[in-house]
Amino acid sequence: MNHLNLEAAEAKTCLQHRPFALDHNLSDHHLFKLEKLIDLAKKMPRDKIEYNSGKVAIDQDPDAIPQVDLEPAQVIREIETCGAWLVIKNVESDPAYKGLLSEFIGELASASGLEPGLFEDLQGFIFVSSAGSTTPFHIDAEENILVQISGDKEVHVFENEDRRLVSEHEMEISPDGHRNMRYAPSHEARAAVFNLKEGDAVHIPYMQPHWVGTGERYCISMAMTWKTPEVRRLNKIRFMNGTLRRFGWVQNPPGHSGVADRLKVLMHDAARAVIDPIRRSEKARRTLRGLIYGRKANYYYEAGRGT
Repeated sequence: MNHLNLEAAEAKTCLQHRPFALDHNLSDHHLFKLEKLIDLAKKMPRDKIEYNSGKVAIDQDPDAIPQVDLEPAQVIREIETCGAWLVIKNVESDPAYKGLLSEFIGELASASGLEPGLFEDLQGFIFVSSAGSTTPFHIDAEENILVQISGDKEVHVFENEDRRLVSEHEMEISPDGHRNMRYAPSHEARAAVFNLKEGDAVHIPYMQPHWVGTGERYCISMAMTWKTPEVRRLNKIRFMNGTLRRFGWVQNPPGHSGVADRLKVLMHDAARAVIDPIRRSEKARRTLRGLIYGRKANYYYEAGRGT
């Protein structure tokens, strides 16, 4: 069964370069029913779920995000009335969602005519949002097809090749750095706007700034994401730059020095080889983030402490 429809010529030209619209047939899929998502939320580690009030600004101050005094499963159960925004991260850890994600990205690779080896590190993120919710202006460190399952969304994706909206410094990756970024209404001159309804989807390329607003009904969406080998390399460099900056060693962006970039990739891989076996439990991940990056690295535990 095919899960998506897209123009092959457009995919070959735009995929991983420019945003574009496509269609899918997942809106009635049983994995996206509210009860299934409630069950999924109950099984996921707490650091794989983030939520807060959906009544936030496009340029929301990360230190002043209003919270929701509910547990994650309650948020999903009451999404029609609770005024919340919630994401379940890394749903590929569940075999059923992993299978669906693999099928979808496999079809995407085939339809685009791109080499399967360009689609690595498949990850899925499911968003459940109340009506009138906003996802503030931000960037994501992966390639993404945002699939609209139910409700309506307006997605604004911004051209940023000259780094005038989001700088190379802001593209550095660090667990203590909140994704929300500075935004001004003048940015909209650079926006491509996609109005998504059930059955619609949009490709958001790597690190292209965007913000999202929901319509008059609650929404369910899934980000089907992957990384190319080049994206993985850039992320390693940007992660090391963000970490080194935290300790006072400001770095040049990727591409400034091939030798420095290769050294950072080696440093990243060596550190992960030591740390990854320790990070398998939620408690260990939370402790390590706090020790290395401080309290802000665990900001998503703030939800549920009242509005």
